[in-house]
Amino acid sequence: MSSDKPDPNERELGAHQELVTSPLFRLFREYGRPEAKWLTLGLLASLGAHGATLVTPLVLGTTIDAVFTSDPSPYRLPLVPVAWLPTKQTTQFWLSAALVAASLVTTASLTWVRGVAMNVFAYKVLYEIRTDAYERLQRLDMSFFDNTQTGEIMSVLDNDASNLERFLDNALSQSVRIFAIVVGISAALFHTNTQLAVVTLVAVPFLVGFTWWFMRLVEPRYARLRAEIGNLNTQIENGISGIELVKTANTAAHENERMDEVSHNLFEARVDVSKLTFLYRPGMKLLTGASLLATFVVGGVWVFSGPPPGFSGELSVGDFVVFILLVQQLTAPLAQLSNIVDWYENARASGKRICGLFDVPVRVRDASDPVALDSANGRIEYDDVNFEYDDGEQVLNGVDFTAQPGETIALVGPTGAGKSTVAKLLLRLYDADTGAVRVDGHDVRDIRLGDLRESIGYVSQGTVLFDGTVAENIRYGRFEVSDEAVREAARVAEAHAFIEELSSGYDTQVGERGVKLSGGQRQRIALARAVLQDPDIIVLDEATASVDTETEALIQRSLERVTADRTTVAIAHRLSTIKDADIILVLDDGQIVERGSHEELLAEDGLYANLWGVQAGEIESLPDDFFERASQPSLSND
Repeated sequence: MSSDKPDPNERELGAHQELVTSPLFRLFREYGRPEAKWLTLGLLASLGAHGATLVTPLVLGTTIDAVFTSDPSPYRLPLVPVAWLPTKQTTQFWLSAALVAASLVTTASLTWVRGVAMNVFAYKVLYEIRTDAYERLQRLDMSFFDNTQTGEIMSVLDNDASNLERFLDNALSQSVRIFAIVVGISAALFHTNTQLAVVTLVAVPFLVGFTWWFMRLVEPRYARLRAEIGNLNTQIENGISGIELVKTANTAAHENERMDEVSHNLFEARVDVSKLTFLYRPGMKLLTGASLLATFVVGGVWVFSGPPPGFSGELSVGDFVVFILLVQQLTAPLAQLSNIVDWYENARASGKRICGLFDVPVRVRDASDPVALDSANGRIEYDDVNFEYDDGEQVLNGVDFTAQPGETIALVGPTGAGKSTVAKLLLRLYDADTGAVRVDGHDVRDIRLGDLRESIGYVSQGTVLFDGTVAENIRYGRFEVSDEAVREAARVAEAHAFIEELSSGYDTQVGERGVKLSGGQRQRIALARAVLQDPDIIVLDEATASVDTETEALIQRSLERVTADRTTVAIAHRLSTIKDADIILVLDDGQIVERGSHEELLAEDGLYANLWGVQAGEIESLPDDFFERASQPSLSND
């Protein structure tokens, strides 16, 4: 079996984001449709609310002409039969007041319904997108995390998702609101006076053209803005996670300079967007204001001087008041169209980034018909395995060995020889380019991924603990086990004694990444976690590299218990910890150059013997070529 190695650039999140088209439509189709009932309710309520706002100016205009002028006009209301209307002016006045009050109550009630429905819609869609994005993130290959900055990922899950929420909550309802206002008010204006309505609405085509021009120019600027926000998040995340190094290396000034640079880049990106936005928004207000001014001038002249040239008929005071009130209702929302465009472009840029995350391919996944591995015997085979990372440098070259059930295989060699990569291929954190890695005769690419990883316990040098209690960290992955099982696992890992001495025992909070514990304590908790997993195979990747001699002795004693009757792959720089292994494999530059027991390899007087001499302090006896080779930079990952 072989794997297709993609172009390294295809692994990058940005490359997939650039290929995304119509991101908002795609997200709405996949996540908005199941919640369409809330969207529909919100949009209908929005239409109803803004339809109700038309009642006030229409009723006021009719009432002014019918009740308050010396030559009253007939009392008429749109869509209401004349037979239903009162004939007395007093009754007409109070009916008008009641209708205005009812419209205000209706507008307020439907606005509340709109707000609740649109918020529920936006929050539910955001919830689904964010959880699916995080789930997708968990499934992505390790190579993705090798090539993508943590801050960039955090920006997608947080900032970009929040931008979508604002768009779904505000922009959609505002768009419907503006549509309802334009259609409703236009109909009311034409019903009142067709000629003056043309004067009022002549600005609408200019508004549309101006908006189209703005959107074309602002789109790439928003894309840059979202990218710079990701860079800022990356710098903040790096500065916080590496704060200990920053302090001990006295590099705060350097980090401040880097923060200043990314902040300035973000500042420039925001200014680029703002330059256009601050041109667009006043331009929209100018055009809508011109519409109001034209209506006022033409209508005012018409009222007190008769129809202007090109116009005919009469315009009553009430009709003029209706026009002024309606145009005011029309111009304010049209001026706010800039906010909708702003939300849309921001959400579109964020949508591309979210869809780009969804589009990153998952290559390490289950076969179409995976093999179940309920319980592994523990036989491990590496058959002529070759592997390289995305940078194209060969990491493993023709690695070939077999571990029988219950045996301990040790991997040693210089830094960068490929030792850790051998272990990662067994766990399928990566897949071999050529050759095969087998467990119990099955290619690991054919085994159900969950079964494979459940059968292998992995303890790394960089121990990972989550913020929580000691017990929660030991129980991680076996969440249902009893407290006694947790304690028994800790005893096997030589961790029970020091845990009991902690302030709250097994309920002690370890802090983020386990910062409240020493390196040896963290390592023994990781061993207890592996014991609780009860794996058939155990991989120890530099499990004692970062602890003192006394702690190493404790861990070594616990390792003897943990690895008993289990197939073990142990990676070590400290050769004293693996000298009793059944087989020791010496890797150099991705190849196995020596293999045998501790005594056999010392007798060969090769690389292993030289490494042993270094740790024994016999520097003077080492050959010159050993130092020459050690001084060469390593090109491969360990």
